[in-house]
Amino acid sequence: MITQTEIILPPFARGFHIITSHILKALALPQSGLLHVFIKHTSAGLTICENADPDVLIDFETYFNRIVPENIHGLKHTIEGPDDMPAHIKSAIVGSSVTIPITNHQLNFGTWQGIYLCEFRNHGGPRKLVLTLTS
Repeated sequence: MITQTEIILPPFARGFHIITSHILKALALPQSGLLHVFIKHTSAGLTICENADPDVLIDFETYFNRIVPENIHGLKHTIEGPDDMPAHIKSAIVGSSVTIPITNHQLNFGTWQGIYLCEFRNHGGPRKLVLTLTS
């Protein structure tokens, strides 16, 4: 069986944010299956990573800003501000979806894993996620 719902996350500041609880509040997980989470935006992404040490969130932001800084010389898509095209590039690197197995009505994560919203815009606004459960 496949069920699907859409949620809207509140605006988050630029950076990396653990959003697992936002997703779980919107769902009743089956005994077993898969959860696919897709973000409907091209300037933010999703990933799964460390959910215990907040320094990881800061280090991610630092690293991504180093490899794709604002005001890169030669960019053509600049009408929406200096953070827009770098946000698209970062989003393409990270990706727009994650899939997690479900076991015993729980996301079957490793010990320190959580779902991150990777907000690459200075003022990204609310973000829409499509949650698809397969059981």
